[in-house]
Amino acid sequence: MKIAVTYEDGKIFAHFGKSKAFKIYEVEDNKVVSSEVLDPNGVGHEALADVLAEQGVEVLICGGLGGGAQAALSSAGIEVFSGAEGEADAAVESYLAGTLVSAGVNCNHHDHEHHEGGCGHHEEGGCGGCGHHEDEEQGCGGCSGCGSHELTVLFEGKNAGKTVKAHYCGTLDDGSQFDSSYDRGEPLEFVAGVGMMIAGFDRAVVDMEVGEIVNVHLEPSEAYGEVDPEAIFTVPMSQMPGVEELSVGDRVALSNPYGQQFPVVVKAKTDTDITFDANHDLAGKALNFKIELVSVED
Repeated sequence: MKIAVTYEDGKIFAHFGKSKAFKIYEVEDNKVVSSEVLDPNGVGHEALADVLAEQGVEVLICGGLGGGAQAALSSAGIEVFSGAEGEADAAVESYLAGTLVSAGVNCNHHDHEHHEGGCGHHEEGGCGGCGHHEDEEQGCGGCSGCGSHELTVLFEGKNAGKTVKAHYCGTLDDGSQFDSSYDRGEPLEFVAGVGMMIAGFDRAVVDMEVGEIVNVHLEPSEAYGEVDPEAIFTVPMSQMPGVEELSVGDRVALSNPYGQQFPVVVKAKTDTDITFDANHDLAGKALNFKIELVSVED
């Protein structure tokens, strides 16, 4: 698969429609095997979706995103993770680790109306970018900071609000490993204590010392939550042209009424209906992490 990130000087560029470059990552077996920087030659907004689709991109990571661009990307079959910021490589690692879905919980102005050039209106708890910004040229720096808005500290500790790098290995209670930064050879980078990570992981790191290694056991409430029956839903295939080609187990992206995309798995399919599951793969599971704090930057 291929992942694209809005790109400038190693970091995620703040607004999709104004991005002058994309870094394209080739992924095999959940690991990055190569990357290159793509110049879209001045193409903007909705037309960028076609450029990325032609490159075979399946996932886009970006900062702010307008409603029109969201619709175009959705039509092109590209799954979007907006509201991201910081190092591009770290964001891709976070996506592959299954933790990028947490980004955006610090956006605290979700009740504003849609503003072209900023980001879309969305309900509390979601993250399709950010809310309405007064200055259109600001775009949106992402839900992890919302442009000029301050990060909100959720977990107090010596590392709260600081950029940290941590290695980790995640296993289930049966001992099976579901993810490891050690295997990828790069620690995960994020701002500690502000909700970028699942709660139990964030709570552990926020008060660690550099070089310290801890082992934590997280119940679902501190990880990806319990399985939500309401997140499993059935839709007549007649209402969703194109889903006839999908098979049970396929992963796709759907859009909610606000234009936000969210990942789902095809759970069941009949001649007339298709059932999707929007729960995280690790929902309802207790998780175990070995966490090693590598560095802390003020």
